[in-house]
Amino acid sequence: MSRTAHQRAITRDSLGVGIATGLYGASFGAISVGAGLSVAQTCALSLLMFTGASQFALVGVLGSGGSAVSAALTAMLLGTRNTLYGLRVAPLLGWRGTRRTAAAQLLIDESTAMSVNRETRDDARLGFLVTGGSVFVLWNVFTALGALGGSTIGDPRTYGLDAAVGGAFLALLWPQLASTAHRVVALCAVAVALGLVPVTTAGVPVLAAGGVALLAGLLRTTPARPERRAP
Repeated sequence: MSRTAHQRAITRDSLGVGIATGLYGASFGAISVGAGLSVAQTCALSLLMFTGASQFALVGVLGSGGSAVSAALTAMLLGTRNTLYGLRVAPLLGWRGTRRTAAAQLLIDESTAMSVNRETRDDARLGFLVTGGSVFVLWNVFTALGALGGSTIGDPRTYGLDAAVGGAFLALLWPQLASTAHRVVALCAVAVALGLVPVTTAGVPVLAAGGVALLAGLLRTTPARPERRAP
C-alpha cells in the first residue's frame, strides 16, 4: 500500500469512529435536559468538558437527586483515566507548547485508540487529530440537537446506540490483544472491573481496570536489579 493510500485508510477509519461516536451526543443532550439542565448548560458541558463518560456521570447524579458537588466529584473521578491516556500519548505525538495544550482537549478514548497502534508519529498524529476533531465537532452538534429535541425524540439509548459505541471501541482495541501477555492483562482488568461493579460507585471499576493495565506496564518495563556477587 502506498503512503497516500495508507493515510487515506487512517482518515477513513478515524472518520468512521468519529461519526459513530458523535451521533451518540444526541443521547447525552436528551438525557441532560431530562435531568434538569438547560440547553445552554448541556451544550457548555460538551464544549468544555468533552469526555462522554464524565458528562453522563454528572447528569446521572444530578438526575437522581444528587448534589452538584457529588456530581462534579464523580465526573472528575471518571475523567482521571484521561491522565493515563496522556502519559501514553504525549511522547507518541511529540507536541510541545500550545499544540500540546490544544491536543489535550481532544484526548478521549477514541482518539487515543486510533493513535497508539500506529507505526509512525505522522500516522499517530493523523489518527489522533481526525478522530478527536470529528468526534468533537459532531458530539457538540448532536448534543445541541438532542437537547433541543428533548422529550420529542426520547432517549436514543432505546435504539441501541450505547451498545454500538462500546462495540466499536472494543473493535478498535482488539488488534492490541495479539500477544498472550496483552490478553492476560486484559482478562485481569476485566475480572477486577466486574468484581468491583456490585460494591463500588460508577467509575471506580473503570479506574481499577486501568490501574491493572498500568501496573502490568510498570512491572514489564522496570529493569531487574543486578545481583550482587560475593567478594
